[in-house]
Amino acid sequence: MNKKKSLKSFIERNKKSNGYLLRKVSFEVFYKIIRFVLLFGLCFMILQPLLNKVSVSFMEERDLYDSTIVAIPRHFTLDNYKIASYLMKYWSALLNTFLISLLVSVLQIISCTLVGYGFARYKFPLKNLWFAAVILVILVPPTTIQSSLYLNFCYFDIFGIFKAITGEPLNLLNSITPYALMCLGCMGLKSGLYIYMIRQFFRGIPKELEEAAYVDGCGKVATFVKIMLPDAKPILTSCFLFAYVWQWTDSFYTNLFLRDGFVLLSTKLSGVAGALDSYLDVRGIAKKATTAYSQGMIATGTLMVIFPLIILYLFAQKGFVESLSQSGIKM
Repeated sequence: MNKKKSLKSFIERNKKSNGYLLRKVSFEVFYKIIRFVLLFGLCFMILQPLLNKVSVSFMEERDLYDSTIVAIPRHFTLDNYKIASYLMKYWSALLNTFLISLLVSVLQIISCTLVGYGFARYKFPLKNLWFAAVILVILVPPTTIQSSLYLNFCYFDIFGIFKAITGEPLNLLNSITPYALMCLGCMGLKSGLYIYMIRQFFRGIPKELEEAAYVDGCGKVATFVKIMLPDAKPILTSCFLFAYVWQWTDSFYTNLFLRDGFVLLSTKLSGVAGALDSYLDVRGIAKKATTAYSQGMIATGTLMVIFPLIILYLFAQKGFVESLSQSGIKM
């Protein structure tokens, strides 16, 4: 009865509106269908390669050449993960990657927060010019200064001091020092973007909060630490997660500064693909790995690089949402 009444009411309202209500409802339904199709297609394009890698990582070599197998392995195995872990020296590389990413992220957040707050709240000579330089850091790819970075840190010197004392400049490559120096100087990976995001956030905070803190006797440092930083938890959390993930998956600075370093991204392809033939030959399994098996092992190594980030996201999501809700921002 209720459905009949609602349908009768809809027909009457549609007649009174000269068919406008039907056209409006039809458009809304059509819009929802189109939006669903587009979102579903986009999600499928993103997830389908990842799901394929997951499927391949659990397949034996004979499954890779079986045309009747599409997604579900017929011969399920965990040996791919064991072999990839051995070839990549996974746990050592994982620890090194975690420590480097954590250090870089913390240093970037410290330096970018100070610079972003300075751009948002203070006036100083050539402020617009310096901010234009920040935008330039965002726009210009780091590959344009690759040679300069390499030479600078390979022959590092400050006004000739080290050469005068030791007779030669310092070679800082294959160490964490170039990372630290670049992050503290706001020239790390995506530092310009973090400065811009933090600046825009601080500009949105009312100046009356700072003025009230000054009236209560807080200095500039106390106001920044006690008033501004607690309000900036959402943007600082976002920038930290961005910095951590981007550093985890970075190959440019890793190959430039840590050529002999032992991190996940540098061992994923070279460790798995390059050492797989030797591994199989020593164990008498095969003289040479087939192309499909090598690609399957590379897919397994790629997943082993991504899995820690997924775990980090699951742990960080709750705290991130709580920090947003405490700041009055609803998800």
